[in-house]
Amino acid sequence: MARIKHKPIPTGFSGHCHTAADARVGKISGILFLFLISPGLAAIHPVPLDKDTKATQCVACHEAKTKGKAVHSAIATGCFSCHELRVTKDATRVKLTTATAVKLCIQCHADKDMAKIKGQVHSPNGRDCLKCHDPHTAEFKNVLVKSESGATKADNLCLQCHATGLNVAAKGGSRHAALDMGCDTCHVIHKNGASPDREFRYHLTKAAPALCLDCHDPKDKKIADAHQNQPIEKSDCITCHDPHESKSPKLMQTFLHSPFADKTCDACHAPAKDGKIVLAQSKKEMCGTCHADVVKRIATAKVKHEGAQGDCTDCHSPHAGKTQGFLRPDPVTACLSCHPDQEAQIKKSHPHQPASEEGCFTCHESHGGDNAKLLRAKTVNQGCLECHGPDRTPTKLEKENLVTIFDGKVKLPAEYFRKVSVLPIKAGLGHPTEHHPVQDLVDPNTGAVTTALNCLSCHTAHGSAKAGLLIKDQSDNMDFCKSCHVNGLNLKFTRGSK
Repeated sequence: MARIKHKPIPTGFSGHCHTAADARVGKISGILFLFLISPGLAAIHPVPLDKDTKATQCVACHEAKTKGKAVHSAIATGCFSCHELRVTKDATRVKLTTATAVKLCIQCHADKDMAKIKGQVHSPNGRDCLKCHDPHTAEFKNVLVKSESGATKADNLCLQCHATGLNVAAKGGSRHAALDMGCDTCHVIHKNGASPDREFRYHLTKAAPALCLDCHDPKDKKIADAHQNQPIEKSDCITCHDPHESKSPKLMQTFLHSPFADKTCDACHAPAKDGKIVLAQSKKEMCGTCHADVVKRIATAKVKHEGAQGDCTDCHSPHAGKTQGFLRPDPVTACLSCHPDQEAQIKKSHPHQPASEEGCFTCHESHGGDNAKLLRAKTVNQGCLECHGPDRTPTKLEKENLVTIFDGKVKLPAEYFRKVSVLPIKAGLGHPTEHHPVQDLVDPNTGAVTTALNCLSCHTAHGSAKAGLLIKDQSDNMDFCKSCHVNGLNLKFTRGSK
């Protein structure tokens, strides 16, 4: 291995880093330094060492790595439980015993191994433990490099990535006081579970309302009066309140259902009885008084949505939500509890944005429709070209900072189309090459379909393990083309041609 020159690193820095070094080694008398370089290379020790050097000799110069308010338990096992020496006649090199810091950490912290965890994982967990933790000592619990409390990015570790609580409106906005107690008051960052419940998706210490009731007593007069003495002990607080910040007072969610917003609770609720919530009518009857058109749609649609046959509150919050329509817990997860196959596709490394971020309603009619698979368009291609076609015409809603598609039925963020590719399709040809067809091939003499073809012949609508969203997680190469084009000299002949 060629000798690599590095700048000296000040005492107190970790012996691990991911930066490429390109400067010379400095000579500082009487002090040993470890140098930080890419995990694939070994740091050159400024002083030659014997290959049989003991860990106790390391401590003689690196004593600061063993003392502090929080000391990594691995320190007690000795430096060579994580580091190793490589001694040649040219230099002494110090490196980790594994290729990356993450692989080293999970040797002891196997429960943090991202590859073995089911459910939502906090993204830094499987990538770089040292983004949050010092490998030796720190001033904060769990050897964190910064505190989990604090109102600014300068003193709060979580705010290095999150902007939670930093953008509260000066007038009319509200911020949860619990933020000042520290993010770990409500969150356990390494908590995971296979369940899609909010507790595991957001790494909460416990689910709402139990979490909220740790600080808020529902019997407190102010709280009881604000909720018109309804028994809220078992209610999901998050459906009405944002747990972090809001543009409105009292941490109200972004979108409020009109009876709730107008505080006309008696339009739906009767006085509580025996500590239980009492509704004025059945849920469907009550919703139908204002949403008769939706009730009719559900009952008369040519293609019925089985999930819409139950109570409206199975999918919608009756009070408020983060999105229009008050879908709970969100527009994506609301559907996945009944559609596990689509959930598996969305969780692949290349999900289709409308399915994974905006919600299934982007392409599907949620209450029932006239088309197969509850699609908003009559054909698959019409649906895809609503966003990807050369003639797409999203309508801007300047005041709402939104755009609409499908004749205004679907609202999307104003910036949504910035990353949506436009396909140069004309007369059913043009993708992925200039004259390649994208729709059924028809015999001009008989009108019969010779080759059935649409966007889903090659692409999956929800997600893929490979870029391009190709079916069966296939790569975008000639092997994929050969799955249809078996004769390179006659590309018009394909599998399934008549």
